[in-house]
Amino acid sequence: MIVKICGITNEADALLSVALGADAVGFVFAPSPRQVSKAVVGEIVHRLPPEVLTVGVFRNESPKRVVEIVNSLGLRAAQLHGEESVTDSLWVAERIPLLIKAFPAGHPMVSRFEEYGARWVLVDSASPGSGRVFDWSLAEGVTDHSKLLVSGGLNYSNVGGIIELLHPLGVDVSSSVEAEPGRKDPMRLRAFINAARTAQAAVESSNKDESTDSTDGAELYDWQDEEL
Repeated sequence: MIVKICGITNEADALLSVALGADAVGFVFAPSPRQVSKAVVGEIVHRLPPEVLTVGVFRNESPKRVVEIVNSLGLRAAQLHGEESVTDSLWVAERIPLLIKAFPAGHPMVSRFEEYGARWVLVDSASPGSGRVFDWSLAEGVTDHSKLLVSGGLNYSNVGGIIELLHPLGVDVSSSVEAEPGRKDPMRLRAFINAARTAQAAVESSNKDESTDSTDGAELYDWQDEEL
């Protein structure tokens, strides 16, 4: 399961997030208190381990600029967080390593995100990027949860619940792990990542137990057939 820390604005927060166990970091290029420049992101990216998923976050940006920024900085993904058209999204997807398309919960295209050329879909609140909690059941419209990222009002106290409910590919957080906009809080980061990993372990353990029970039953059935 992927833990993504978004709204990274400085090297210290990026390195701390990774050291605490984050798998991905997001850089916001759209207008926001967390907006960063290419120069800043370029300095951060080359200090990160190669296995970290680096994501550029855009909203209603020119497709050419999205592709230029992602490829010139060596980012591994772009996250389109606006009202991008299918045509523009497909154009971007063909020219970068990985596309993530974000939708507000309940959007009619949530279950059809692959039409945008996206490999993964991110479901957020009705005001994407606002940090507000939404009705998690609205994310169940994504039939393949192995391609689902969930955001929107997540924090250390509720992230476990959404992982246990949806079994998503990953969770995405920004504002709830900040000391102030654009500056992460080490204690909140640690608490969030630990809570996510604890829930992940519980889900994996439960899946393993179910698999073992199913296998045991099958073996018993086979033995009985042989005896008959």
